[in-house]
Amino acid sequence: MNTPRALVLTGYGLNCDGETQYALTLAGFQADLVHISQLIDPEAGSPPTRLEDYHLLAVIGGFSWGDDHGAGVILGTRLRYRLKEELDRFIAAGKLVIGICNGFQCLVNMGLLPGLDGDYGSRRVALIHNDSGNFRDDWVRLKANPASPCIFTKGLDTLDLPVRHGEGKFVAPPEVLDRLQADNQLALYYALASGEKAGGRFPDNPNGSLLDVAGLCDPSGRLFGLMPHPEAYHHWTNHPDWTYLRERARREGKTIEKEGAGLKLFRNACAYVKENF
Repeated sequence: MNTPRALVLTGYGLNCDGETQYALTLAGFQADLVHISQLIDPEAGSPPTRLEDYHLLAVIGGFSWGDDHGAGVILGTRLRYRLKEELDRFIAAGKLVIGICNGFQCLVNMGLLPGLDGDYGSRRVALIHNDSGNFRDDWVRLKANPASPCIFTKGLDTLDLPVRHGEGKFVAPPEVLDRLQADNQLALYYALASGEKAGGRFPDNPNGSLLDVAGLCDPSGRLFGLMPHPEAYHHWTNHPDWTYLRERARREGKTIEKEGAGLKLFRNACAYVKENF
């Protein structure tokens, strides 16, 4: 097939566009930055930009509309009422959607996640203010769920990624949590340094998320949202402990993997597209 194509949404306060485009490009995508208004009105661009021409939609991190009315609320509302039919066709075609931080909040507010019973329009879960009451800008350890159908986390075990959010606490009614857990839609968890789930302990769980949830997919595994930022760890020197890791590897006679762990999520997505389109 031709090079897989990724659409990186930008505009109105979304500010991780360059990072995300770069990471997707490294992973093998042709990644295009597309303004929200241009996607809603394809004829506004030259040439016109249509969602159907892409294999992956990345709803990125930032502070869309300044998080007014809540993080991701206005962005989710705008996409729901101006792009819902196109998104439904995109999903039905077997394509991929990733929502990172503000993008995850957007997907939840739209109802695209968790997508229970094929319902991509009902809001069943929420991301609310951190228990600490503060914005968290830190690195966290994550544990992937090996039983999850999530395309993006396939083959992952533990990894470190940064978080940058004030509204990242994952909550849902008990019956929804039970369903998500039973169906393995809880794809990524906050963890201790040992790799075990954080058990709600701060700062390993940076926001108080129920069940330590850091990432969630739909039943197909093709729609994925997470609060940590994989695009921000595309090279090993992005990690705050890179000099220590380099020296430890030298003393142990090992070779440092130069690729940041966050890039593996995007490589999994690229492999899926090449296999299926």
